[in-house]
Amino acid sequence: MAKRGNRVQVILECTEHKESGKPGTSRYITTKNKKNTPDRMEIKKFNPILKKMTVHKEIK
Repeated sequence: MAKRGNRVQVILECTEHKESGKPGTSRYITTKNKKNTPDRMEIKKFNPILKKMTVHKEIK
């Protein structure tokens, strides 16, 4: 049986979407290694509603 180890599933949410006033949210699900990345992740991803690359931060 394979061990998952320190990998945890996290949700990334767009930071610019709420200020735009448009309905909906841009979220991505990914995994991270808790040992290598103990802080919250912050990655540039594509927001299909705003049609541009935006910063997505990890949410609880």
